[in-house]
Amino acid sequence: MHISPGIRFLLPLLASLSLLVAVANRFRLLFVVLVALPLLFVLNIYATRLRQYIRARQLGARLVPVPRGKWPGNFDILRDLRRAWNTDYPLEVLRKILHDTGTQTLNMWIGCQDHIVTTEPEHIKTVLATDFLNYEKGKGLRGSMHSMLGTGVFNSDGDMWKWHRNATRPFFNKQRISDFDTFARHADRAISCMRDRLRAGYAVDFQDLASRFTMDSATAFLFGACVNSLDATPLPYAHNACPTTPAGPSANPNDAFTCAYNRAIEQTSSRTRWGGLWPLFELVRDETREPMRVVDAYIEPIIAAAVKRKENAVHLTGPEKFESETLLDELLNQTSDAKVLKDEVLNILLAGRDTTMSLSTFVVYFLSVYPAVFTRLRSEIIEQVGIERTPTYEDIRELKYLRAVLNETMRLYPPVPSNLRECLRETTWASTDPTQLPFYIPAGTKIMYSVFLMHRRKDLWGPTADEFDPNRFLDDRLRKYVISNPFCFLPFNAGPRVCLGQQFAYNEASFLVIRLLQSFSAIQLDEEACPPQSRVPEAWRAGEGRMKIERFRARQHLTMSCEGGLWVRMVESD
Repeated sequence: MHISPGIRFLLPLLASLSLLVAVANRFRLLFVVLVALPLLFVLNIYATRLRQYIRARQLGARLVPVPRGKWPGNFDILRDLRRAWNTDYPLEVLRKILHDTGTQTLNMWIGCQDHIVTTEPEHIKTVLATDFLNYEKGKGLRGSMHSMLGTGVFNSDGDMWKWHRNATRPFFNKQRISDFDTFARHADRAISCMRDRLRAGYAVDFQDLASRFTMDSATAFLFGACVNSLDATPLPYAHNACPTTPAGPSANPNDAFTCAYNRAIEQTSSRTRWGGLWPLFELVRDETREPMRVVDAYIEPIIAAAVKRKENAVHLTGPEKFESETLLDELLNQTSDAKVLKDEVLNILLAGRDTTMSLSTFVVYFLSVYPAVFTRLRSEIIEQVGIERTPTYEDIRELKYLRAVLNETMRLYPPVPSNLRECLRETTWASTDPTQLPFYIPAGTKIMYSVFLMHRRKDLWGPTADEFDPNRFLDDRLRKYVISNPFCFLPFNAGPRVCLGQQFAYNEASFLVIRLLQSFSAIQLDEEACPPQSRVPEAWRAGEGRMKIERFRARQHLTMSCEGGLWVRMVESD
């Protein structure tokens, strides 16, 4: 029998409460107990903080600063963060709290639990590299994502993580990631779809197009079975369009897989926003169960066929003759466990599809609103590659300005804006101020580090940190800010968990942008095509930094995207 996450979460609590009620009834103290519970909660807050203060002093350290909320346990701060998630500029509430407290490392202290937020490069370096073994994803985070990601590389710790990492690493070699045949096939199809829609006089949602391109490329590259999402259904029309042949629902199983996959990601992301309380919002059912049934129905036959193909090849020619053409084939050299294989390909699909979709979409946004950048980049591409030739790996290496555009895009809109860890053993973090004591970090502390906020700090990136300027990755600022402090720029994480596919992502995004600028001589943002409810709120114009000038509404899930899509018009090359 299937038990919902909420019921599983409540059963131990109900058992404890039943025991408490039984004892209270026996001694006729139920009323006293109920009245005392809030008081005990508040007393526990102060007792915990006192114990931490004493322990910090023993270690020659200090407690991480805590913002002063209006409610005990800072639950009002949690409420504000939740409210802002879908309405405010990404992480704006958090930025204001950090700014108002005058620190880049803060303990949100929600519900008697240590929740540290940091945008400090040295502290992030400690978590990701220098003290890597003391920080894990943690049981809570793994549990919230398990129904989708299982025990794959992004949702595991310890020996299981090491196994997945080592099993996947050989596939991301130079020969694999510089084979552009798959990119070429799907990029040309994507541009053909876009050209047809533009010629009909309609704006195109480039985010939707990039999503299809990366999904098709990733599924073909990873497990040799392309979902063909570019052909599954017609591209969507803008809300203000009046198409003569409107797009309708699709019965294509490939399209069903893509839709279910997107739903599962959205629900999994929603869980992380509630921390350990997420099961309470799934009391009736596991909200990922239905979409994952569709995903499994698509993936599992592919895995079964691959296992059978490996068995046949080994039987006929011996194991040394089995050639790995896809990531799935490579994994089959390590295991034939269908569950392990499914978990890993879904984990890598998340990275291979969503992060590159995010990067490609934001690149096109910036090219549409910075015409001088577009002109310079297109000139570099035409000079190096020409107007028709398919780009090669060597071409991409020579396109220095293109690399700078990609880096600057990921600086302002990193595909994964923040990440989570849990501290296993108590420790200390060195203070960036040599006159201050180090911070005391208790065991079990939840940690969120935000590269989105770190990438915009003016003390790390200079006075123009809020501006889109690819030249900062080409001129003296590269040495001044990045080379001298490499942990201030982390679009692909760092340390032992650094993204294995980062060069794959650079190559794929570069290839798509090159083909796009070979085909089109101008890009214009069509803000009227964006659904009214997804446009930038007028209140943002009174904000700070990029918030007051941005012309799209950023949305944060596991990765970043554009609310309502990125609607553009383009002019074809002569």
